[in-house]
Amino acid sequence: MTPTTNAAVTMTGWRKSSHSGDEGACVEVAVVPGIVAVRDSKDPHGPLLTFPPSAWTAFAEAPPTR
Repeated sequence: MTPTTNAAVTMTGWRKSSHSGDEGACVEVAVVPGIVAVRDSKDPHGPLLTFPPSAWTAFAEAPPTR
């Protein structure tokens, strides 16, 4: 992740799922043009995973597996 991308993600802000509850065990997502960033909510200064929007959409729309 370049410093420019990191700054853009920081400025955009992070969102977490409304299904996360108050337990703190969730991921947070930030969307900037061309990138979806994901981080562990318990480690906000830790590493980020970044994905192209199409990959994130495919993941988010995939049916659950058992």
